[in-house]
Amino acid sequence: MLSRNEARSSPLCKVYYRPIEAAIRWSGLHRHEAMILDVLGHRQTPTLHDFPRWPTLSLNAERIYDGILNEELAYGYNGLTARRATPTTGVPLHFDLEGLTVRHTDLRQWMQRCYPGQRPRFLFSAAERAAHPIITVEAGQAMLAEQAATHALLRQCQQQTRSLQARYEALLSRQAAAPAPQSPASPLSDRAETTYLNIIGALMDLLLGKSPSGKPYSNFRTQEAVISALVAHNGGLMGLTERTLQGKFARAKRQVNTRQPPPAQDRMCGRENRIYGVQRD
Repeated sequence: MLSRNEARSSPLCKVYYRPIEAAIRWSGLHRHEAMILDVLGHRQTPTLHDFPRWPTLSLNAERIYDGILNEELAYGYNGLTARRATPTTGVPLHFDLEGLTVRHTDLRQWMQRCYPGQRPRFLFSAAERAAHPIITVEAGQAMLAEQAATHALLRQCQQQTRSLQARYEALLSRQAAAPAPQSPASPLSDRAETTYLNIIGALMDLLLGKSPSGKPYSNFRTQEAVISALVAHNGGLMGLTERTLQGKFARAKRQVNTRQPPPAQDRMCGRENRIYGVQRD
């Protein structure tokens, strides 16, 4: 095991590494190497409880030992490559964790093969780390085809945008040339509505009424006859529908009936005089 002083002076790149040294460099914790080794003591594998701030340290250490045990990663002792595992037991001969080492070149090849997405700087140069390890020729061609399709879609969207912009500007021009809409009529006041209802009620009373001699003032005998004639002659005008006229006439009738009528004789005489233009003495 390296001492604290030896660990402090340990370079980032070496010819071979102990598994814990490789795991420390893989996790980007080289500057904490001395402290990590002091915490581990004689143990060769860290746990999550040892360094809860650095969970990748124990994970990377387990990956390295997994590659060694499954004979995916060549190993040795003090830099010398050992023999492979025996076929009967599957356990490497003379497997001693204390002096176990992996060579730089073997570790690099193993990582390229088993963990192509990983590019730690102690194994790979800056240019190698900048290049994406997973992009193959086929993947690159697929990305180029997707880029071309995206550009075509972008051009189509731009054309649609220009077309919509032109239509929008045309609508703005038409709106500017159109005459300004008239302001809506002010709402009818209660006094004006009462006046109109009185006029309507009085006209209906006259159309359906009779003279003092009993002669009808018009040919209409009922309110329904008046409504039918209005609808027949003016059905295209707004508000002149049977339902609307019935409602308006009913309100007008109630409005007229709320007035205090004079005595019957005076009322009939006064109405007759107004109709025939007779002045009372």
